[in-house]
Amino acid sequence: MIDVKNKDLLKLAEGIKPDSKRRVLLPKQLIKEGVVYHVYANDQGQIVLDPQVTIPASEVWLYQNKEALELVRQGLADAAEGRLSEVDLKAHRRN
Repeated sequence: MIDVKNKDLLKLAEGIKPDSKRRVLLPKQLIKEGVVYHVYANDQGQIVLDPQVTIPASEVWLYQNKEALELVRQGLADAAEGRLSEVDLKAHRRN
């Protein structure tokens, strides 16, 4: 079952009816490129769309390696805080 991350839901529209093909159109501002949705419903008829993204198979290893992922996250946090240092890439080049 889905873990709703934020239960403070915002009503975006009222009285929306599915079209003749049983589709409901989402407002443009909700649609982000590359996002697909898992759809969940409860016994009350409420529907939740859970946005998902896919990653290239060549990058899966990072998400399976907690230590490497934490190092990447730490590096991003350091960069966001301005904790940067210069690296001479030519000195580290492999021949």
